[in-house]
Amino acid sequence: MAEISTIAQQFTYFYNSTFDKNRKCLASLYRDQSMLTFEGQKVSGVRNIVEKLVSLPFAKCTHKVETIDTQPSKTYRSIIICVNGLFLIDGEQHAKVLHLMYGAPKL
Repeated sequence: MAEISTIAQQFTYFYNSTFDKNRKCLASLYRDQSMLTFEGQKVSGVRNIVEKLVSLPFAKCTHKVETIDTQPSKTYRSIIICVNGLFLIDGEQHAKVLHLMYGAPKL
């Protein structure tokens, strides 16, 4: 289980720091069958997800992770990651955020 926690922490750090600096660079983490739900809007596919992320109406943001919970999933040797924390936009704290991610290796 320690290995899963380490992978989840590394992935979360990479995802959040990339999101905060250059959201276009997140494209390689998504697949055509991926889905993102953001404030009730569902988008799917790499192109649509990246377009949504890039179109968000703020320039400077910072993720402050408080907890990362993980559990293994038997589907394709994957893991489920639940991240709780704060999201700061232009230096101001906004509502707490929750990321629920399902990570599986490319087949």
